[in-house]
Amino acid sequence: MKTGNRAYRAMISTDWNECLAPSGPFDPFTFSYPQLSKGLERIFRAYTGNEISLGQAVETLLTLVPAPLTAEQMDEYLDCCFSTYQGVCEFMRWCSEKGILFMINTTGTIGYFQRVLAKGLIPEIDALSALSMLIFSKTQKDPRCIYPLKETTDKARNTETVARLFDIPTDRIVIIGDSGGDGPHFEWGAKAGCHLIGSMTKASLQDYCDHRSIKIDVYFGVRYQPNERRNLEKEMSYDFTKLEDIISKILKLS
Repeated sequence: MKTGNRAYRAMISTDWNECLAPSGPFDPFTFSYPQLSKGLERIFRAYTGNEISLGQAVETLLTLVPAPLTAEQMDEYLDCCFSTYQGVCEFMRWCSEKGILFMINTTGTIGYFQRVLAKGLIPEIDALSALSMLIFSKTQKDPRCIYPLKETTDKARNTETVARLFDIPTDRIVIIGDSGGDGPHFEWGAKAGCHLIGSMTKASLQDYCDHRSIKIDVYFGVRYQPNERRNLEKEMSYDFTKLEDIISKILKLS
């Protein structure tokens, strides 16, 4: 089915932070308010480990920060700190060339991705699912479809909505995640017949899946054991263009 002037034959719905990029969703706040770094890191680990809900994490964050970030503050952060893992932008372009809709589905903020896209730091995308607590003025490079995310369970709902909009069968969907916060997305995907890829897989995601008999089809990058510390140097050594062959086989692309 064509929506606008694009037709897609498959879809990737992927988390972003510590999955395709080494940064965390609250890093822009930490950059502007460094005195809050330890508290914001604890909040992030708590909801990705399914200790608190995403909604509770956002409520706590908003009580800590003096004021919402401005677009100028976000740009300062991006100019200084923006990065992805090796080959991510090339992988995104490959997906577009192959007719695969690339959906970012993450607990980062909508405003973060608005500025990332406006500055041309990643290729343009048609679909974004992200936190609505920070939204800036619309730009010409905003994704065509933007869906607010308030809880981690909204990831699955938003993936399903986009798949229906573009008429993409669930067995043509690849879901990529890294932590327990992606657990509900993987749970829905397993039931719907999607393909599941763990990227920089944390023990919290493995634990969520093990307790629900969810099989992760492919592991990419570092696969962490319980209580193992992140190895950023090792993470940065993985080239995401290597996912192209993996996804070609999963989706049986010609």
